[in-house]
Amino acid sequence: MHTILQPPGWAKPLGYANGVAAQGRFVFVGGQIGWNRDSRFETDDLTDQIRQTLQNVVDVLAVAGARPEHVTSMTWYLTDKTDYLANLDGIGKAYREIMGRHYPAMAVVQVTALVEDRAKVEIQAMAVVPG
Repeated sequence: MHTILQPPGWAKPLGYANGVAAQGRFVFVGGQIGWNRDSRFETDDLTDQIRQTLQNVVDVLAVAGARPEHVTSMTWYLTDKTDYLANLDGIGKAYREIMGRHYPAMAVVQVTALVEDRAKVEIQAMAVVPG
């Protein structure tokens, strides 16, 4: 069971939660990037890389018996904030296609580079599977 933490009087965030309280078995997903199961990039488009990255997160969760709605926290690392902001509609659509309408506590950070040169995004996630 997850509880969204929304302080009284605060504006409701769009696309994320300010906080989440949860109880159960923890699942930690290491940083995933936008390449396929063969560790090959199929695109350099940010939105498409985000779609693949989110799918990779979901695939790792599934091994632990977890689903997108169990995710309590995500950290996104991007190499280009301007590209991200210019593509919010497509990114939001890709997110809803893969993760549904479940919005965990999230942070988005711009970094100068990721270890894989073609990677434009890396996402780390934490999930709590109810007992």
